[in-house]
Amino acid sequence: MSIERRRRDPNAAKPLGPIPQGFEPIDGELAISGRKASDLVAEAGDTPLFVYSRDMLDARMAALRAAMPESLSIHYAVKANPHPDVIAHMAGLVDGFDLASGGELAILQGVGIDGAHISFAGPGKRPREIRAAIAAGVTLNCESETEAERALEIGRELGIEPKVAVRVNPDFDMRGSGMKMGGGAKQFGLDAQRVPALIRHLIDGGAQWRGLHIYTGSQTLEADAVIETQGHVLDLAARIAREVGQPCPALNLGGGFGIPYFAGNEPLDIAAIGAALGDRFANLPDELAETEMAIELGRYLVGEAGVYLAQIVDRKESHGEIFLITDGGLHHQLAASGNFGAVVRRNYPLAIATRFDAPTAEIANVVGCLCTPLDRLADKAELPRAEVGDLIAVFCAGAYGASASPMHFLGQGPALEMLV
Repeated sequence: MSIERRRRDPNAAKPLGPIPQGFEPIDGELAISGRKASDLVAEAGDTPLFVYSRDMLDARMAALRAAMPESLSIHYAVKANPHPDVIAHMAGLVDGFDLASGGELAILQGVGIDGAHISFAGPGKRPREIRAAIAAGVTLNCESETEAERALEIGRELGIEPKVAVRVNPDFDMRGSGMKMGGGAKQFGLDAQRVPALIRHLIDGGAQWRGLHIYTGSQTLEADAVIETQGHVLDLAARIAREVGQPCPALNLGGGFGIPYFAGNEPLDIAAIGAALGDRFANLPDELAETEMAIELGRYLVGEAGVYLAQIVDRKESHGEIFLITDGGLHHQLAASGNFGAVVRRNYPLAIATRFDAPTAEIANVVGCLCTPLDRLADKAELPRAEVGDLIAVFCAGAYGASASPMHFLGQGPALEMLV
């Protein structure tokens, strides 16, 4: 085959990611929780707008509960989406919250979440954050000997026995994960071989040992990889407990459940994961027989429930290509723009919300309003013909969107957000 034939046609359309199930048209327009996109924008008063669907949050949690062992607790990782209305809704669905900053703790406290249902991970907790967490009864997932010593000192100052778990950096990671959070040299957690000695020191120092946190990776769509990793986590936790000489009170097995963002991605098989975990729970060693088991999920719970709506403010042609210019962009949707750790930029799920059931009619680039070529929401996408005033919808926008993007870049400011 000649080089010319192997080379991709530069004008060819690039596939869009799969739109999650649960979105249907009303009068030809995208509907979210039974309400048309244009009506939601009118209620909000402006675009860009993030819309989060209660119905989809409920459905995701119901499906997950049905698939997982009954004894398994499900925690929400606040960093995925810390919007207070989302937090308040998730409080009625999950068993606990995992946070990663004092700011997130303040959000949870503002919503009225009891500290007994919160754990706090992160490699750089400042003394004031540790103090606030101990005072609130939060479980600290200690990430180093220094942090553990600081927790003991602050606990003595406050006259409170700190609730302390130890985050473990295991000697394995999760196959197929988008971000490796364990294995090898990492800023996260304590290398596994040093954990038993630290736990004994914490117990001797007057802390309540609340168990282990072992998080290995994120955004995997391979059920076999999750099953394999969870098995390794259980084995490691049992070994550490034996070396400590005490049963493990609680174990956060981490998460890593991914969602399909790109063409060709298939949903994670949670039924297979739940069945395998149930088999392991039926044959636990003595050290884990009474352990409170939990998984920690963020993106998987909220990612597909969110839609980012922006309005087309210009339509133009350049060198034969169509550009749909919106009032949104990477300052709210950094991941969809391909600038959030992606090696090769691929298109997220995207549609013309106001022409949701219209047939494709052209190949167009969807871009934002920022003065940088990085601000692209879709490259060469097959779309219905769209005009100024139409709304575009970026899907899978419920996680790592509003709070994980540079909203103040070029003075743009935050998007509106609403839970419906």
